[in-house]
Amino acid sequence: MKPNRKQEFHGLTTTKAPFIENAQNEGQMFIHQPYELYSDDNQEAWKKLYALLLPKWKRFANAKFMEGIRCLCLKPDRIPTLEEVNVFLEPLTGFKARAVSGYVPTFLFFDSLKKREFPTTITIRDSKKLNYLPEPDIFHDIAGHVPMHTDKAFADVLVKFGSLAEVAAKRHAHLTNEEEKMSKIRSNIQALARFFWFTVEFGLMQEKGNICVYGSGLLSSANEIEYSVTAKEVQRHLFQLGWVINQSFEYDRFQPLLFIVQSFEHLYEEVERLEEWLLNGQLDNVSPGEPKVSENDLKVFLQQGNMGASTP
Repeated sequence: MKPNRKQEFHGLTTTKAPFIENAQNEGQMFIHQPYELYSDDNQEAWKKLYALLLPKWKRFANAKFMEGIRCLCLKPDRIPTLEEVNVFLEPLTGFKARAVSGYVPTFLFFDSLKKREFPTTITIRDSKKLNYLPEPDIFHDIAGHVPMHTDKAFADVLVKFGSLAEVAAKRHAHLTNEEEKMSKIRSNIQALARFFWFTVEFGLMQEKGNICVYGSGLLSSANEIEYSVTAKEVQRHLFQLGWVINQSFEYDRFQPLLFIVQSFEHLYEEVERLEEWLLNGQLDNVSPGEPKVSENDLKVFLQQGNMGASTP
């Protein structure tokens, strides 16, 4: 009797997917999406999450996100293929989702955005554990991030922001003091990561007099999306670049501090200002703390600074 592949491989569940483990062991970062491996539990997780989030999206998400959900024609009862997503996405903004086996080094992740490619996780959380996870999954990436990529203004923000990785990598290449070079690059990476966290992942926006959500970390969390807008415990402040780049954050808790932008045009202006600060050295010594910069992330930035950006 031929074995059932779904049983044999236990699906594509976050942290429990042999297909992903094999790809990582073989050094494969960019992979294909083996759709036949999704188990019934995987499909049930997508279905439950979509049902939980849809009414909250309608209430708390910004209008561009809801328009993006419609444009992508996402199905509420099954995980989409990335090919299906890209058929609708690419003609709108040139962006496309590209499957990855897990963590992508910071430089390569940001550089992918510059190329209008979004590194996309293909595993999904357990259907019995639907709360927001520190690690991304396909629901977070496709239902949380990608609808925003259908909007030209937001897509342009991502491309501009992504280009700063190469700027950060190259601007310290001339330094001969290795300790100084690593210190400045580490600070630059922290500043860029914090900007991304407080905008693309956990950003709020003022829309028609109300606060709404555009950050994917919030949009993919059934519990935190409402909390971020309504809870008295959350500090919500107008976007302040100096505060954002010096503000630590933690992955495994509801966010106590969030920042509000006025529009995606406003956000683009802040990315331009972030580039100015990067070039004039204002990101070279930001406040220490989270997120920590891994040695691998630092190594990739150093390599790219010496040899220039290259296609992964």
